[in-house]
Amino acid sequence: MASIYKRTLKSGTVTWQARYFDRERHAHYQNFPRKIDAQRWIDQQTADQVTGVWIDPKRTRGTVAAEAAAWIDAHPDWSQKTRERNENIVKVHIAPRWGSVALGDVTTEAIQEWISGYELAPATVHKIGNVLSGILGHAVIANRLVVNPAKGVSYPRAEPRRRRYLSVGQVEDLARAAGPWGDVIHVLAYCGLRWGEFAALKVEDIDLGRRRLRVDESVTNVSMGMAWGLPKGRTSRTVAYPSFLDRAMRDRTAGKKPEDLLFPGERGGPLRNASARGSWFDAAAKAAGVEGLTPHELRHTAASLAVAAGADVKVIQGMLGHKSAAMTLDVYSDLFDADLDQVADRMEAMRAAAMRPTRRRRGIRRS
Repeated sequence: MASIYKRTLKSGTVTWQARYFDRERHAHYQNFPRKIDAQRWIDQQTADQVTGVWIDPKRTRGTVAAEAAAWIDAHPDWSQKTRERNENIVKVHIAPRWGSVALGDVTTEAIQEWISGYELAPATVHKIGNVLSGILGHAVIANRLVVNPAKGVSYPRAEPRRRRYLSVGQVEDLARAAGPWGDVIHVLAYCGLRWGEFAALKVEDIDLGRRRLRVDESVTNVSMGMAWGLPKGRTSRTVAYPSFLDRAMRDRTAGKKPEDLLFPGERGGPLRNASARGSWFDAAAKAAGVEGLTPHELRHTAASLAVAAGADVKVIQGMLGHKSAAMTLDVYSDLFDADLDQVADRMEAMRAAAMRPTRRRRGIRRS
Protein backbone atom coordinates (compact mmCIF):
# COMPACT_ATOMS: atom_id res chain seq x y z
CA MET A 1 0.00 0.00 0.00
CA ALA A 2 1.38 3.40 -0.99
CA SER A 3 0.19 6.99 -1.02
CA ILE A 4 1.32 10.54 -1.77
CA TYR A 5 0.39 13.56 0.34
CA LYS A 6 0.70 17.21 -0.47
CA ARG A 7 2.29 19.24 2.33
CA THR A 8 2.61 22.97 2.67
CA LEU A 9 5.36 24.16 4.96
CA LYS A 10 5.18 27.34 7.10
CA SER A 11 7.37 29.05 4.56
CA GLY A 12 4.75 28.35 1.93
CA THR A 13 6.87 25.76 0.14
CA VAL A 14 4.88 22.83 -1.22
CA THR A 15 6.36 19.32 -0.89
CA TRP A 16 5.04 15.90 -1.71
CA GLN A 17 5.46 13.14 0.85
CA ALA A 18 5.56 9.62 -0.53
CA ARG A 19 4.74 6.79 1.85
CA TYR A 20 4.67 3.05 1.45
CA PHE A 21 4.62 -0.01 3.71
CA ASP A 22 6.99 -2.94 3.48
CA ARG A 23 5.95 -6.56 3.93
CA GLU A 24 6.31 -6.26 7.67
CA ARG A 25 3.93 -3.29 7.68
CA HIS A 26 6.66 -0.78 8.51
CA ALA A 27 6.06 2.65 7.00
CA HIS A 28 8.72 4.41 4.93
CA TYR A 29 8.59 8.11 4.01
CA GLN A 30 10.43 10.48 1.73
CA ASN A 31 9.70 14.07 0.68
CA PHE A 32 10.01 15.43 -2.86
CA PRO A 33 9.58 18.90 -4.36
CA ARG A 34 7.53 17.49 -7.23
CA LYS A 35 4.68 15.02 -7.23
CA ILE A 36 6.06 13.20 -10.26
CA ASP A 37 9.32 12.48 -8.38
CA ALA A 38 7.37 11.12 -5.43
CA GLN A 39 5.39 8.85 -7.77
CA ARG A 40 8.55 7.54 -9.44
CA TRP A 41 10.03 6.73 -6.04
CA ILE A 42 6.85 4.90 -5.01
CA ASP A 43 6.84 2.95 -8.28
CA GLN A 44 10.49 1.95 -7.85
CA GLN A 45 10.03 0.80 -4.25
CA THR A 46 6.93 -1.17 -5.21
CA ALA A 47 8.72 -2.82 -8.15
CA ASP A 48 11.68 -3.72 -5.94
CA GLN A 49 9.39 -5.42 -3.44
CA VAL A 50 7.62 -7.36 -6.18
CA THR A 51 10.88 -8.54 -7.77
CA GLY A 52 12.46 -9.38 -4.40
CA VAL A 53 15.37 -6.91 -4.56
CA TRP A 54 13.97 -4.42 -2.06
CA ILE A 55 16.10 -3.69 0.99
CA ASP A 56 15.11 -1.69 4.02
CA PRO A 57 16.91 1.67 3.64
CA LYS A 58 17.85 1.54 7.32
CA ARG A 59 20.02 -1.51 6.63
CA THR A 60 22.16 0.42 4.14
CA ARG A 61 23.11 2.99 6.77
CA GLY A 62 25.67 0.73 8.37
CA THR A 63 29.28 1.70 7.72
CA VAL A 64 31.87 -0.09 5.63
CA ALA A 65 34.00 -0.48 8.77
CA ALA A 66 31.23 -2.40 10.55
CA GLU A 67 30.67 -4.55 7.47
CA ALA A 68 34.41 -5.26 7.24
CA ALA A 69 34.41 -6.59 10.79
CA ALA A 70 31.39 -8.78 10.00
CA TRP A 71 33.05 -10.03 6.81
CA ILE A 72 36.21 -11.04 8.66
CA ASP A 73 34.21 -12.77 11.41
CA ALA A 74 32.27 -14.70 8.78
CA HIS A 75 35.43 -16.45 7.55
CA PRO A 76 36.73 -18.92 10.12
CA ASP A 77 37.88 -20.96 7.11
CA TRP A 78 40.73 -18.57 6.34
CA SER A 79 44.27 -19.51 7.15
CA GLN A 80 46.05 -17.33 9.69
CA LYS A 81 48.18 -15.82 6.94
CA THR A 82 45.13 -14.90 4.86
CA ARG A 83 43.39 -13.42 7.89
CA GLU A 84 46.37 -11.24 8.78
CA ARG A 85 46.75 -10.06 5.19
CA ASN A 86 43.10 -9.08 4.87
CA GLU A 87 43.01 -7.40 8.29
CA ASN A 88 46.08 -5.39 7.33
CA ILE A 89 44.51 -4.28 4.04
CA VAL A 90 41.37 -3.19 5.88
CA LYS A 91 43.43 -1.23 8.41
CA VAL A 92 45.84 0.42 5.98
CA HIS A 93 43.71 0.93 2.86
CA ILE A 94 39.98 0.34 3.39
CA ALA A 95 39.34 2.05 6.73
CA PRO A 96 40.99 5.41 5.96
CA ARG A 97 38.91 5.92 2.80
CA TRP A 98 35.73 3.93 3.34
CA GLY A 99 35.48 3.11 7.05
CA SER A 100 32.97 5.84 7.97
CA VAL A 101 31.05 5.71 4.67
CA ALA A 102 27.53 4.27 4.78
CA LEU A 103 27.09 1.16 2.65
CA GLY A 104 24.33 2.79 0.65
CA ASP A 105 26.61 5.71 -0.24
CA VAL A 106 29.36 3.60 -1.83
CA THR A 107 29.23 3.94 -5.61
CA THR A 108 31.04 2.21 -8.44
CA GLU A 109 32.27 5.56 -9.71
CA ALA A 110 33.85 6.44 -6.35
CA ILE A 111 35.53 3.04 -6.09
CA GLN A 112 36.90 3.38 -9.62
CA GLU A 113 38.36 6.79 -8.83
CA TRP A 114 39.94 5.40 -5.66
CA ILE A 115 41.44 2.38 -7.44
CA SER A 116 42.73 4.50 -10.33
CA GLY A 117 44.53 6.76 -7.87
CA TYR A 118 46.84 4.04 -6.60
CA GLU A 119 50.43 3.96 -7.81
CA LEU A 120 51.23 0.58 -6.30
CA ALA A 121 52.02 -2.60 -8.21
CA PRO A 122 48.98 -3.82 -10.17
CA ALA A 123 48.88 -7.09 -8.22
CA THR A 124 48.77 -5.16 -4.94
CA VAL A 125 45.98 -2.92 -6.20
CA HIS A 126 44.03 -6.03 -7.19
CA LYS A 127 44.36 -7.42 -3.68
CA ILE A 128 43.15 -4.17 -2.13
CA GLY A 129 40.18 -3.99 -4.48
CA ASN A 130 39.32 -7.63 -3.89
CA VAL A 131 39.10 -7.03 -0.14
CA LEU A 132 36.67 -4.14 -0.60
CA SER A 133 34.67 -6.24 -3.06
CA GLY A 134 34.57 -9.06 -0.51
CA ILE A 135 33.25 -6.69 2.18
CA LEU A 136 30.53 -5.28 -0.07
CA GLY A 137 29.70 -8.75 -1.34
CA HIS A 138 29.10 -9.80 2.24
CA ALA A 139 26.69 -6.87 2.59
CA VAL A 140 24.76 -8.20 -0.41
CA ILE A 141 24.52 -11.66 1.15
CA ALA A 142 23.33 -10.09 4.41
CA ASN A 143 20.64 -8.08 2.54
CA ARG A 144 22.23 -4.77 3.35
CA LEU A 145 22.93 -3.98 -0.30
CA VAL A 146 21.12 -4.96 -3.49
CA VAL A 147 24.23 -5.17 -5.65
CA ASN A 148 27.97 -5.03 -5.08
CA PRO A 149 29.20 -1.64 -6.35
CA ALA A 150 32.75 -2.99 -6.59
CA LYS A 151 31.74 -5.29 -9.44
CA GLY A 152 32.76 -3.96 -12.81
CA VAL A 153 35.60 -1.81 -11.51
CA SER A 154 38.64 -1.78 -13.83
CA TYR A 155 42.10 -2.50 -12.47
CA PRO A 156 45.56 -1.65 -13.81
CA ARG A 157 46.91 -4.32 -16.08
CA ALA A 158 49.89 -6.25 -14.80
CA GLU A 159 52.66 -6.88 -17.29
CA PRO A 160 53.06 -10.64 -17.74
CA ARG A 161 56.12 -11.87 -15.93
CA ARG A 162 58.09 -14.53 -17.72
CA ARG A 163 58.66 -17.52 -15.49
CA ARG A 164 62.12 -18.94 -15.01
CA TYR A 165 62.45 -22.69 -15.39
CA LEU A 166 65.72 -24.34 -14.48
CA SER A 167 67.18 -27.12 -16.58
CA VAL A 168 68.28 -30.39 -15.01
CA GLY A 169 71.87 -29.19 -15.16
CA GLN A 170 71.02 -25.92 -13.43
CA VAL A 171 69.18 -27.79 -10.69
CA GLU A 172 72.25 -29.92 -10.09
CA ASP A 173 74.51 -26.86 -9.99
CA LEU A 174 72.19 -25.27 -7.44
CA ALA A 175 72.05 -28.42 -5.33
CA ARG A 176 75.84 -28.67 -5.25
CA ALA A 177 76.14 -24.99 -4.31
CA ALA A 178 73.61 -25.53 -1.49
CA GLY A 179 75.96 -28.03 0.19
CA PRO A 180 74.19 -29.92 3.02
CA TRP A 181 70.88 -28.46 1.88
CA GLY A 182 71.18 -29.97 -1.59
CA ASP A 183 68.43 -32.51 -0.93
CA VAL A 184 66.07 -29.61 -0.17
CA ILE A 185 66.75 -28.27 -3.67
CA HIS A 186 66.09 -31.68 -5.18
CA VAL A 187 62.80 -32.20 -3.33
CA LEU A 188 61.50 -28.77 -4.31
CA ALA A 189 62.63 -29.06 -7.94
CA TYR A 190 61.37 -32.61 -8.52
CA CYS A 191 58.26 -32.78 -6.31
CA GLY A 192 56.74 -29.33 -6.87
CA LEU A 193 55.85 -28.65 -3.24
CA ARG A 194 55.03 -25.19 -1.96
CA TRP A 195 57.49 -24.07 0.71
CA GLY A 196 54.94 -24.33 3.50
CA GLU A 197 54.04 -27.88 2.47
CA PHE A 198 57.69 -28.87 2.28
CA ALA A 199 58.52 -27.35 5.69
CA ALA A 200 55.59 -29.19 7.30
CA LEU A 201 56.70 -32.67 6.18
CA LYS A 202 57.20 -35.13 9.04
CA VAL A 203 58.91 -38.49 9.15
CA GLU A 204 55.50 -40.18 9.23
CA ASP A 205 54.65 -38.53 5.89
CA ILE A 206 57.27 -40.44 3.91
CA ASP A 207 56.94 -43.94 2.48
CA LEU A 208 60.50 -45.04 1.71
CA GLY A 209 59.41 -48.24 0.00
CA ARG A 210 57.04 -46.59 -2.47
CA ARG A 211 59.00 -43.32 -2.68
CA ARG A 212 56.00 -41.24 -1.72
CA LEU A 213 55.48 -38.06 0.30
CA ARG A 214 52.09 -37.40 1.88
CA VAL A 215 51.22 -33.71 1.78
CA ASP A 216 48.42 -32.94 4.22
CA GLU A 217 49.78 -30.00 6.20
CA SER A 218 51.32 -26.61 5.61
CA VAL A 219 53.16 -24.28 7.97
CA THR A 220 53.37 -20.53 7.47
CA ASN A 221 55.28 -17.77 9.20
CA VAL A 222 52.81 -15.25 10.69
CA SER A 223 53.10 -12.39 13.16
CA MET A 224 52.42 -14.64 16.15
CA GLY A 225 54.89 -17.34 15.09
CA MET A 226 54.30 -20.38 12.91
CA ALA A 227 50.75 -21.26 11.88
CA TRP A 228 49.90 -24.85 10.93
CA GLY A 229 47.00 -25.73 8.69
CA LEU A 230 45.84 -27.55 5.58
CA PRO A 231 47.64 -27.12 2.25
CA LYS A 232 46.37 -24.51 -0.18
CA GLY A 233 43.10 -25.75 -1.60
CA ARG A 234 42.43 -27.54 1.69
CA THR A 235 43.09 -30.97 0.20
CA SER A 236 45.85 -33.51 0.82
CA ARG A 237 47.77 -35.35 -1.86
CA THR A 238 50.58 -37.84 -2.39
CA VAL A 239 53.70 -36.95 -4.37
CA ALA A 240 56.36 -39.29 -5.76
CA TYR A 241 60.06 -38.53 -5.54
CA PRO A 242 62.81 -39.95 -7.85
CA SER A 243 64.96 -42.87 -6.79
CA PHE A 244 68.20 -40.88 -6.67
CA LEU A 245 66.82 -39.31 -3.46
CA ASP A 246 66.56 -42.69 -1.68
CA ARG A 247 69.76 -42.29 0.30
CA ALA A 248 69.04 -38.68 1.26
CA MET A 249 65.57 -39.63 2.45
CA ARG A 250 66.88 -42.52 4.53
CA ASP A 251 69.42 -40.20 6.11
CA ARG A 252 66.69 -37.66 6.86
CA THR A 253 64.56 -40.24 8.67
CA ALA A 254 67.32 -42.08 10.53
CA GLY A 255 66.96 -41.97 14.32
CA LYS A 256 63.86 -39.77 14.23
CA LYS A 257 60.40 -40.25 15.65
CA PRO A 258 57.37 -40.33 13.33
CA GLU A 259 56.24 -36.89 14.49
CA ASP A 260 59.65 -35.28 13.93
CA LEU A 261 60.13 -32.85 11.05
CA LEU A 262 61.72 -34.36 7.97
CA PHE A 263 63.54 -31.13 7.05
CA PRO A 264 63.92 -29.11 10.27
CA GLY A 265 65.63 -25.75 10.47
CA GLU A 266 68.92 -25.23 12.25
CA ARG A 267 67.12 -24.76 15.57
CA GLY A 268 64.90 -27.78 15.16
CA GLY A 269 61.69 -26.00 14.19
CA PRO A 270 60.17 -25.65 10.72
CA LEU A 271 62.61 -24.42 8.10
CA ARG A 272 61.56 -20.83 7.37
CA ASN A 273 61.69 -19.48 3.86
CA ALA A 274 63.25 -16.15 4.86
CA SER A 275 65.84 -17.82 7.08
CA ALA A 276 66.81 -20.28 4.35
CA ARG A 277 67.21 -17.52 1.80
CA GLY A 278 69.30 -15.42 4.12
CA SER A 279 71.59 -18.20 5.30
CA TRP A 280 72.21 -20.35 2.23
CA PHE A 281 69.61 -20.33 -0.61
CA ASP A 282 70.36 -16.91 -2.13
CA ALA A 283 74.09 -17.48 -1.92
CA ALA A 284 73.74 -20.87 -3.59
CA ALA A 285 71.62 -19.36 -6.37
CA LYS A 286 74.27 -16.72 -7.03
CA ALA A 287 77.05 -19.32 -7.04
CA ALA A 288 75.07 -21.48 -9.48
CA GLY A 289 74.56 -18.61 -11.89
CA VAL A 290 70.82 -18.15 -11.22
CA GLU A 291 70.98 -15.12 -8.94
CA GLY A 292 67.61 -13.82 -7.80
CA LEU A 293 65.99 -17.24 -7.97
CA THR A 294 63.25 -17.81 -5.38
CA PRO A 295 62.32 -21.14 -3.78
CA HIS A 296 58.89 -20.92 -5.41
CA GLU A 297 60.52 -20.93 -8.83
CA LEU A 298 61.66 -24.47 -8.08
CA ARG A 299 57.97 -25.41 -8.01
CA HIS A 300 57.67 -23.98 -11.53
CA THR A 301 60.78 -25.94 -12.45
CA ALA A 302 59.15 -29.15 -11.21
CA ALA A 303 56.23 -28.52 -13.55
CA SER A 304 58.63 -27.89 -16.42
CA LEU A 305 60.64 -31.06 -15.78
CA ALA A 306 57.44 -33.11 -15.49
CA VAL A 307 56.21 -31.84 -18.86
CA ALA A 308 59.61 -32.56 -20.41
CA ALA A 309 59.41 -36.10 -18.99
CA GLY A 310 56.10 -36.64 -20.80
CA ALA A 311 53.69 -36.33 -17.87
CA ASP A 312 50.14 -35.41 -18.88
CA VAL A 313 48.30 -32.47 -17.39
CA LYS A 314 46.30 -34.57 -14.90
CA VAL A 315 49.48 -36.00 -13.40
CA ILE A 316 51.00 -32.54 -13.09
CA GLN A 317 47.79 -31.23 -11.54
CA GLY A 318 47.97 -33.93 -8.88
CA MET A 319 51.65 -33.30 -8.21
CA LEU A 320 51.18 -29.55 -7.76
CA GLY A 321 47.90 -29.77 -5.86
CA HIS A 322 45.89 -27.63 -8.27
CA LYS A 323 42.11 -27.72 -8.00
CA SER A 324 41.66 -28.64 -11.65
CA ALA A 325 43.57 -29.53 -14.79
CA ALA A 326 42.21 -26.34 -16.32
CA MET A 327 44.02 -24.35 -13.65
CA THR A 328 47.27 -26.19 -14.42
CA LEU A 329 46.88 -25.47 -18.12
CA ASP A 330 46.14 -21.83 -17.40
CA VAL A 331 49.12 -21.34 -15.09
CA TYR A 332 51.60 -23.25 -17.23
CA SER A 333 50.18 -22.76 -20.71
CA ASP A 334 53.64 -21.83 -21.99
CA LEU A 335 54.97 -25.26 -21.07
CA PHE A 336 52.41 -27.03 -23.24
CA ASP A 337 53.23 -25.12 -26.42
CA ALA A 338 55.69 -27.86 -27.34
CA ASP A 339 52.83 -30.37 -27.16
CA LEU A 340 51.15 -28.52 -30.01
CA ASP A 341 54.24 -29.08 -32.16
CA GLN A 342 54.25 -32.78 -31.28
CA VAL A 343 50.57 -33.12 -32.13
CA ALA A 344 51.12 -31.36 -35.44
CA ASP A 345 54.08 -33.61 -36.24
CA ARG A 346 52.10 -36.75 -35.43
CA MET A 347 49.16 -35.63 -37.54
CA GLU A 348 51.53 -34.92 -40.41
CA ALA A 349 52.99 -38.43 -40.05
CA MET A 350 49.47 -39.93 -40.07
CA ARG A 351 48.58 -38.02 -43.21
CA ALA A 352 51.83 -39.02 -44.93
CA ALA A 353 51.18 -42.66 -44.13
CA ALA A 354 47.65 -42.46 -45.47
CA MET A 355 48.74 -40.72 -48.67
CA ARG A 356 51.55 -43.19 -49.40
CA PRO A 357 50.63 -45.25 -52.54
CA THR A 358 49.85 -48.87 -51.86
CA ARG A 359 51.70 -51.38 -54.10
CA ARG A 360 49.80 -54.49 -54.99
CA ARG A 361 51.47 -57.52 -56.30
CA ARG A 362 49.81 -58.84 -59.37
CA GLY A 363 50.15 -62.49 -60.16
CA ILE A 364 50.95 -63.63 -63.74
CA ARG A 365 48.77 -66.28 -65.23
CA ARG A 366 50.48 -68.94 -67.17
CA SER A 367 48.64 -70.78 -69.91
